[in-house]
Parts: sequence; C-alpha cells; structure tokens
Amino acid sequence: MVEKSMTGYRGIAGSILDTFRVGIWSDVVIESSKGRFSGLILPRSETADDKHVVLKLASGYNIGVAAEAITKITEHGRREAHYKIPEKQFPVDDRKPNVTLLGTGGTIASRLDYRTGAVIPAFSPGELYGSVPELADICNLRTEKLYGVFSENMGPEQYIRLAERVGEEIRAGVDGIVIGHGTDTMHHTAAILTFMIQNPPVPIVMVGSQRSSDRPSSDAAINLINAVKAAAEGDIAEVLVCMFGPTSDEYCLLHRGTRVRKMHSSYRSTFRTIGDIPVAMVDPDGIRDLRDDYRRRRDDRDVTINTAFEEKVTILYYYPNMQPDIVDAIVDNGYRGIVIAGTGLGHINKPLYGAIKRATDKGVHIYMTVQTLWGYVQMYVYETGREIMELGVVPAANMLPEVAYVKLCWALGQTGDRDEVRHIMLTPISDETTDREPYNGYLIFQGAIPEVQEFLRSIKR
Repeated sequence: MVEKSMTGYRGIAGSILDTFRVGIWSDVVIESSKGRFSGLILPRSETADDKHVVLKLASGYNIGVAAEAITKITEHGRREAHYKIPEKQFPVDDRKPNVTLLGTGGTIASRLDYRTGAVIPAFSPGELYGSVPELADICNLRTEKLYGVFSENMGPEQYIRLAERVGEEIRAGVDGIVIGHGTDTMHHTAAILTFMIQNPPVPIVMVGSQRSSDRPSSDAAINLINAVKAAAEGDIAEVLVCMFGPTSDEYCLLHRGTRVRKMHSSYRSTFRTIGDIPVAMVDPDGIRDLRDDYRRRRDDRDVTINTAFEEKVTILYYYPNMQPDIVDAIVDNGYRGIVIAGTGLGHINKPLYGAIKRATDKGVHIYMTVQTLWGYVQMYVYETGREIMELGVVPAANMLPEVAYVKLCWALGQTGDRDEVRHIMLTPISDETTDREPYNGYLIFQGAIPEVQEFLRSIKR
C-alpha cells in the first residue's frame, strides 16, 4: 500500500504516486514529457502545491517534476533517509590541545526537514563530531549548544551571552574556541565579538557552511576541520572567520572579524576580506600566514569582556531621491545612532540636509561609510562632503557599513557623550579602519574580458 500519511502529496501528485504504486523514499526512474529523471521521492512540503513530485537527484539537488507530465514511474528500491546522527563522546588525549565548540545554529549545524522543505537547526555540536570524526585527530573537543537559530535571528541577547561564554572558557584554560554560526550574518557577529572580547589570549574562530550536510557538495566538514585546527594549533589570537578560500576543496581562509563580509548568496567561497588581505590560509596539513601583524597567542588567561550594546541604531543605505521623512521617522522612533552607507566618497542628496541637521541637533550620532565597500570616505574632496560634515556627520574612513553599525551600537551602549562616542568609533581596535589599503586589497575580475579569461584558464579550477 502506498504511504500517504506523511508525504503531503494529495491531488494530482498523490494520484500519480497511487497509480504507479510508489511512495516517499522510493528509489525511482520517472519518465515524463519533460525528460527522464532518476532519484529518491521525498516527502512533500506541507505548504506546497499538489501538482509536483519532489525528487532528490544523485547530485544532491532536489527538483520538482510536474505530475501531469509524468507517464511512468519505475521503482528500483527504497532508501528511507535517517538524518539524525547520534552524538558521540569525544575521545580525550592529554597530549592534544583543548578546544571548545560553541554552537549557535546555522547550516553547519542543520539538517533538511522534508516535512516543510526547509533547512532547520537540528545537529547539536556533539552530533557534528559524530559526522566529522577527523576532529579527534586535532584536539580534545568539548561542545556546548548555546542556541539553535538561523543567523538572521542573532541579536544583542545572543551576542552578549556568546561573548560572556567565550570569556568564561578562556579563563577556564581552553586553548582555542570555535563558534558554529549561520553564514548570513556571521560578519556582523564576528565584528561585534571583536569589540566585546578585548585582547583574547587564544584564537576565537567562527565557522559556518553554505550548503547543508545532506548535500554532496556541503562545505560543512572541511570548514569545521580547518576551523578547529586554527583554534587548536594557530597562533592568531583574534576573532576570525574560517570559510572556503577557492570554490574547490583545497583550503580555507582566516579572515579578520572586522574586515570580512559575505559576498555571494550561494558560492561556497562567499566570504571575502574587504579592503585588505586575509590573515592566513589553513588546511589539514597546517596554517600559513599571509600577514604578520596579528595578535599572538599567549599563555595567560587575561581577557576583557565588554558587552555594552545600544539597540536603537540603524544603517541607512542611501539611494537617489531619498526623502527626508525617512530620517525624521528614524529620529521620531527614538534611534540614537545612524550609519549611512553613502555614494561615492560618502555623499547624500541636499534634500536630506535639513533632516540630518534636525537629527544631530537632537543628539543623534551619525557616521558616514561608503556603499562601494572598498575604499575610504573622503568628505573633504567635494563641496557635498564638506557640507555634510558641517551638519554633524562623522566620516568613518574605510569601516564597512555593518562593522560601523555594530561598533556604534557598542559605543552608544557605553556612553552618550558625543566626543567619547567619536573617540571610540574612530580608534581602531582590530583593523576596522586602516591607514591605507594594500595594493592587493581590491581585486575584482570582470568575466569575459580577454586578459581575465586567460588568467582564469591558467589557474586550477
């Protein structure tokens, strides 16, 4: 009898499965007017239509086959999926360093819920070891699941507890810390932790995955192995992001927490250091420094935790014809700080001037960044920039907009004094502003251009 109660298949799709006497987890070949498809029939999302059959291909990707186009389904077996990975007690070796893995959620700690079709936080950090036993070759790993949320749900409550737990682990003597995190807002968390965790003596390595663990192309295991290696054996005592370097499975890059940004929605090599170069490369064979101006690992347990955070701060992404009532509405709703991502060297239009002046007169702290991401705010070059500064807007050099946002939250959590806030904002803590960009800090290759195509053909793909 065809299994129907858990499939979510009804209507024409359910009738087709009944006709050919197949159900979920059937390994099938589907013949249709759209082509021939082989794969595993998956449960249907409860919120989806009843006109498609969902198939997981051998590549790991899922497709929907229009039910009305199906002419034949042949079953070759069943492969019911079991996505729960048992937790395993991590083996202890007194000769190896001790690392703590703090889990917050995200794709590196997730599975696919075929009932809804969504990737959900499900793997505990202990289950990660069950799926990546190579971690035992590197260190003694203790795991703690702080949260099980997607990264868009991270906020000050999570930042503060995370920073406090990192401080506690450092003082307890751990040799390195890994933080499992969703990739979408990882750069926000990396930046705020850089400000909240001052002068750590050990590496604090954030890691995520662009593709969930049920997919053959998942980067979860490689990223995790390299992150644990950087935390256990690395000499870089800073907040770092460890993610794929190239699109292939060769190595990961360690990015400084205040200069990193997610730059592609789906590439595994999505994270880039902006306006600078990464700190190091890491693979299972070792760690290779790309620069030498990082904070070194120390033997002491001294660390300063400052979890100040003001929530009434926002980013305003400027666009042509922006109306002043947007700024007025922000101020009327009690916001204390605004980071503007301006055009060019840090510009906005003249119709906003009145609203900006009203905001600064009411004590709102406004900082200018550039939406180009690479490059510096240079507000002395054109008359527009000088006029905006006269309104009380402070240029934030080459600070990334998201970094300026979390730093202003952190600064205003400590003081409301305009001069003190300015001092905090413009005093670099970990390269959130730099004196200059290195010559190789800005590299964007435009496809199809002959010299770029020749270069791409010359490198390993």
